[in-house]
Amino acid sequence: MERSWDEELPDCRYEQKQPSLIKPNSPAPNHILYLSNIDDQKFLRFSIKYIYLFQNSVAVDLLKSSLSKVLVDYYPLAGRLKPLHLAHEERDDDDEKLQVECNGEGAVFAEAYMDITAQHFLQLSHKPNKSWRKLLFRVDARTFVETPPLVVQVTQLQCGGMIMCIAINHCLCDGIGTSQFLHAWSHLITKSIDNHLPTPFHSRHLFKPRSPSSHLPPLLHPAFTKNHSNTGFSLNRYLQSQMLVPVSLTYTTSHTLHLKTQCEPSIKCTTFEVLASHTWRSWVKSLDLAPSLEVKLLFSMNIRNKVKPEIPKGYYGNGFVLACAKSTVQELVDSNLYYVVKLVQEAKSTLTDDCVNGIVELLEDKIVTTDLSASLIISQWSKLGLEDLNFGQGKPLHMGPLTSDIYCLFLPVIGDPNAIRVLVSLPKSVVSKFEYYMNDFLNTNSVEANGDHEKGNLLL
Repeated sequence: MERSWDEELPDCRYEQKQPSLIKPNSPAPNHILYLSNIDDQKFLRFSIKYIYLFQNSVAVDLLKSSLSKVLVDYYPLAGRLKPLHLAHEERDDDDEKLQVECNGEGAVFAEAYMDITAQHFLQLSHKPNKSWRKLLFRVDARTFVETPPLVVQVTQLQCGGMIMCIAINHCLCDGIGTSQFLHAWSHLITKSIDNHLPTPFHSRHLFKPRSPSSHLPPLLHPAFTKNHSNTGFSLNRYLQSQMLVPVSLTYTTSHTLHLKTQCEPSIKCTTFEVLASHTWRSWVKSLDLAPSLEVKLLFSMNIRNKVKPEIPKGYYGNGFVLACAKSTVQELVDSNLYYVVKLVQEAKSTLTDDCVNGIVELLEDKIVTTDLSASLIISQWSKLGLEDLNFGQGKPLHMGPLTSDIYCLFLPVIGDPNAIRVLVSLPKSVVSKFEYYMNDFLNTNSVEANGDHEKGNLLL
């Protein structure tokens, strides 16, 4: 039976005395962990929520005991965020510099049961809906700062399978760091012979601002803004005000190779570069924006090997910055794919060691925030090993985000390590146009629409 993506999930039935706190099973360092300016951006003040579907469940006591062991090494995840109050400043916690109090208070762990089978959920899994939030225990916290850095819920299923949801504080970990932590956890259960598991590197002082070479203030990188005016048109505000629905599109190696042939003249580019360029252009075209509007593509760039000295192996904090490509709507729509790929490549090439240091200095100013006003943000979850997690009963049937938002994710595809699933939420009225522009290149007889496909009203 074909199932609708927005089908309401049954309610979870929680075990008694839920949730529990899982503490490190032996004494861990007790101190304050400094968070870098990259960690502490307002843009990252949320928890990344991952969902895993497994055909067979793992004993909950085994998951809890192994989590307790891995938290000895990753002890900051068992701590709590704490604002750094400065005596001469009066600010809300949301505006304060954050740090981690490594106090071993523990990770939140909840156990539940849901009357659904793994195969039933798998049929719904390409597009998250709001009812999926039932699969993650809602912590009673007034603010983001009060929310524990690590929250886990294991939900047993009717068929003997399980769903595991993990919320991990983005100020402590990026995607690479999360994958490192999750594999360290699972390794304690599987005892697999793996010599590549790094020792976690905790210190964030590598991204402390260096002494500037001049007394001039750092240049404002195009990914950021100091303008917080609520006047004028904001594409971000418009999208957030709409009824959004998720769009999920999968592209195989043959699809992306075919997409590369659409670049004229030909250009050497990566799969990410061409698919990100194509997604940005399709997104802009589907929204029918004013031709003179400047739009941006912001995408995460791993800087672990770009800064000097290189970041030590095992660093699990935020080791990325946002690269920024920008263009007017007119130029983006009227140009070909080659032009957009070049913009993306140029954005990547600017992220030198000096540029990263400039961004770290820039973020000392808490007025500076990520420019979301007319930007598509792409975050790559593929190629991080997140989909290879195995707690002893096999790899997942599904892995992805718990929710979908206006941020675009490039997700791994279970069973095809080279494929990418594009997931983004859009107003319902433009979904069909976005899908049209995204997939039009697959028709070998097609000619680029260049904005001639059915248009709606300009968003002004």
